[in-house]
Amino acid sequence: MAYLLQHILREGASRSPDHVAVRFGDREWSYAELDRRSDQLARTLRELSVRRGDRVGICLHKSLASVLSVFGILKAGGVYVPLDARAPAARLAYITRNCDIQVIVTSAECAAELEALLGEETPVQAVVLTDPLSPGVLMPGARKVVAWDEVARGEASPLVDDGTIETDLAYILYTSGSTGEPKGVMISHRTIFTFLRWAVDTFGMGPDDRVTSHAPLHFDLSTLDIFATLLAGGTVVLVPEGLSTFPVRLVKLLHDERITLTYLVPSVLTLMVNYGRLDAHDLSALRTILFAGEVFPIKYLRQLAVKVPHVELYNLYGPTETNVCTYYKVGPADLDPERQQPVPIGRACENTEVFAVDESGQRVDEPGREGELWVRGSTVAQGYWGDRPKTAGVFVADPLQPHVQEVAYRTGDVVCLEADGVNWRYLGRRDHMVKSRGYRIELGEIEAALYSHAGVREAVAVAVPDELVGSRIKAYVVRLGDNGVSAADLDGHCRERLPRYMVPEVLEFLEALPKTSSGKVDRSLLARR
Repeated sequence: MAYLLQHILREGASRSPDHVAVRFGDREWSYAELDRRSDQLARTLRELSVRRGDRVGICLHKSLASVLSVFGILKAGGVYVPLDARAPAARLAYITRNCDIQVIVTSAECAAELEALLGEETPVQAVVLTDPLSPGVLMPGARKVVAWDEVARGEASPLVDDGTIETDLAYILYTSGSTGEPKGVMISHRTIFTFLRWAVDTFGMGPDDRVTSHAPLHFDLSTLDIFATLLAGGTVVLVPEGLSTFPVRLVKLLHDERITLTYLVPSVLTLMVNYGRLDAHDLSALRTILFAGEVFPIKYLRQLAVKVPHVELYNLYGPTETNVCTYYKVGPADLDPERQQPVPIGRACENTEVFAVDESGQRVDEPGREGELWVRGSTVAQGYWGDRPKTAGVFVADPLQPHVQEVAYRTGDVVCLEADGVNWRYLGRRDHMVKSRGYRIELGEIEAALYSHAGVREAVAVAVPDELVGSRIKAYVVRLGDNGVSAADLDGHCRERLPRYMVPEVLEFLEALPKTSSGKVDRSLLARR
């Protein structure tokens, strides 16, 4: 029985050795080949003194080797820690120090980034390359460099069980921290397995599925792409980095690869709706689109549903600290042309409970009342690596279970129950709810009003601190085409839909909104403009 992530690959290789496990461009590896190569990497890591629980970094661009690295580290008993190759060297070096990464798996393609990292203060002792060592790859900051030629000459048999159990850590994902230092979210094998089994069952995933892997490893969407697909015996189709900025090419990939399920952030789906020429491609194989990570503007969700009417659409919600904890299947009523609000985040996933607590500490149990969303169950992370104060601030004793020693996670997201009393509606983050002139303002409500204008493609509202009034509201907008919509037009549009105190005081047009490496809008960068 599979209870560790590496068991997924082992069982897949035993069950269907010749079935394609992962594809990238015109290259592909079967389950047996991925299993064999990852065994070789695992043995190399053991020879480099990697033992159960040791953190091993992965600094790779999207590739077959990136999937190989994940399983090689897990098989060695290690905990994989993805490092965003595009992040500043100082940030990456902080991560290596924070969780004591002594070995990094990388490639010649990332040599420049890694050499910059090694130039900082870091505990890294060894580097394993997933390709042959070339003359230009020096890695002067590492004491030892092992090229893939040497790895491939090693034995490919499985390592002896090192005693890892399901409550041990599988990976650590670093997210932005409010203090400016990233937080390492710790996820155990059991925590991710609960989510994976739910995903496979809920979306009916099986061996015939061909699933895109669009998210980078340091973004939690990647865990469904890779692990749920392989658990189901399907094929992972890796999407080249940067392809989301070329929506026609991304849609063509869905067509060419006969993709059956894809999991994307709404901003990428919005680009596909506006510029991807969905109508010009054969997407008959596609049966399910999952979206998460940010609010999907309802007007673009409605257009997507019209363009691919045969596809089931699901809104998934959950911070990195909980995996996905709620889900909502989009139905006909949600696509009413008069609707302006985003669809709900839905109900709790099986074997997970979500509940809301209001400001007085009481449980929200009726529609309309607002509260902070809490999550309990085995999908909740094990806290932040090496940071007990931050962990204690949000991973807290469940207030509704006073006689049971149980930890629940405070998401910081404000929600309310829909009229049906079952599904939750996301209202915004506590830190996106600002005060201006004594009024409490939810920035998401302003964004929804801006998006309802036909001439707006993208919109973000940010709060600018002001000593006199608390905060002044500024909006950034990207026009939809060359439509000539003006700031005055949008001001009038907002005044018809929002209270006067919520209308943005300043509105600036941009050619495009800045995005993070995971495809989300970079709100922190806009707030600093």
